[in-house]
Amino acid sequence: MRRSLLLAAAVWGAAWGFWGTPLRAAPPAATLAITSRTLEVDGLLRHGQELEIQRRWGEALAHYEDALRTFPEDVTLERRFELARLHYDLGRRYADRSFCETVSRLPPEKVLDLYLQVLLKIQAHYVELPAWRTLVDRGTVDLELALQEPVFLERHLPERDLLAVEQFRRELRATLAARAMATRGDARDSVALAAGLAQARLGISPTAVVLEYLSGATNSLDAYSAYLTPDQLAEVYAQIEGNFVGLGVELKTQTAALVIVRVITGSPAQRAGVRAGDRIVAVNGRLTEEMTTDQAANQLQGVEGSLVTLTLTTPAGPPREVTIRRQRVEVPSVDQVQMLDLQAGIAYVRLACFQRTTRRDLENVLWRLHREGMRSLIVDLRGNPGGLLVTAVEVANLFLDRGVIVSTHGRSPQEDFTYTAHEEGVWRVPLTVLIDQDSASAAEIFAGAIRDHHRGVTVGVRSYGKGSVQGIFPLENSTSGVRLTTAKFYSPSGRPYSRVGVEPDVLVHQAARPVDGGLPAKDDAMLGAALAVAREPARNR
Repeated sequence: MRRSLLLAAAVWGAAWGFWGTPLRAAPPAATLAITSRTLEVDGLLRHGQELEIQRRWGEALAHYEDALRTFPEDVTLERRFELARLHYDLGRRYADRSFCETVSRLPPEKVLDLYLQVLLKIQAHYVELPAWRTLVDRGTVDLELALQEPVFLERHLPERDLLAVEQFRRELRATLAARAMATRGDARDSVALAAGLAQARLGISPTAVVLEYLSGATNSLDAYSAYLTPDQLAEVYAQIEGNFVGLGVELKTQTAALVIVRVITGSPAQRAGVRAGDRIVAVNGRLTEEMTTDQAANQLQGVEGSLVTLTLTTPAGPPREVTIRRQRVEVPSVDQVQMLDLQAGIAYVRLACFQRTTRRDLENVLWRLHREGMRSLIVDLRGNPGGLLVTAVEVANLFLDRGVIVSTHGRSPQEDFTYTAHEEGVWRVPLTVLIDQDSASAAEIFAGAIRDHHRGVTVGVRSYGKGSVQGIFPLENSTSGVRLTTAKFYSPSGRPYSRVGVEPDVLVHQAARPVDGGLPAKDDAMLGAALAVAREPARNR
């Protein structure tokens, strides 16, 4: 069995903030601020509700995530975020070929064994120990939500009787409320009872019901824990290794379109002429406005060697069509390297992620830049979602010669660990580190260590604030797995990263990160500020 892997990778999360106490001498201003805040939250909730009504769950999820960065303590926004995530996860599962195969082929007894195994993983590794009843109740919520979703109903209850569904829901709640759930076995038996009741009252596959309980137990723990279908587990391992089958693009959702944020160097998309900033308005002739963004994104996936035709638009040109063959893509963790100022010896590298090969890749690049005259280095972590915790430590070790890099604390003493620098800091060049609101997790570990040890200057805006470690646990006798939060991590000075992030030494406000392209970018205020810092005489002693 493959051993579990510890990751510090961002999935979803919200940055932490606070509202200062207003001065008593200015009550009108305080009243205005509260009114303005309330109106803004109301507007965000209305827009989110519009997306929910249209079942655009991917966009709703992204919308609530962004809203929570501004209003992290708003309970209603948090609940809407959690609900959107449950809907989104359900849609992803039923768009996943490997999950649908699991539903079709796994007998009830085997899937109940899988559920029991997941409960054991949670008991042994999760950062907190939930009550067994709570995990079963979360599964019930997942099942009730599934009974409202067309993608689930069309597969398992095509001749749906709304009255029968409501009667089943009430009977299920009453039946489970009367049961004791003091052990994992009690939870397993309760889920078996729920599956049998769903089959008897509605004719739904017991396997499908148990898988909803399994997903509810994991996906509702926090924003980062989840059940991983066989294909999703394989994708996680591919990302760790830095390769996957696909087109080689990074996307973000926008109304009626998918926007390409980044095109991976050497990928099929780059060879086909796809550029950052392009909007995908149709996939294989089907307009994206006729699909949810989740459905559109799923259309891009496929087996190696298959073809997909995209219709692309840009603000400055007519629509164009490109046909791309899906192939294995090698993802470089160091994807931009350049001497920005030869005279001053200022070099630039962009770290896109922290995968298994990142330290080796970065070292190779640094020696090349050294030969080209590097005397100062800008490390760009903007948009870096994280990756392997141990890789972040390895990269920090290249620049630090002593001290704590990061510490982790979990429910189990096994999760309490302090990672320290243990080399002589091979690279002693002055450092400038760029961060933004999308720099997360492992990227925050690196930036936070550099900042706390005063090894360099951090420039940009406060980072994401994702301060937890996830373990990847394959499930026995299955090709699926679970991702569970096992610990929280803290900066060298002992500060939590969760919902706090890294505050830059030099704050630079910028509306959006420029799309990938040649460097230097004239409209890149953050990069300009980093160059100014790197050119300071005191920085190049």
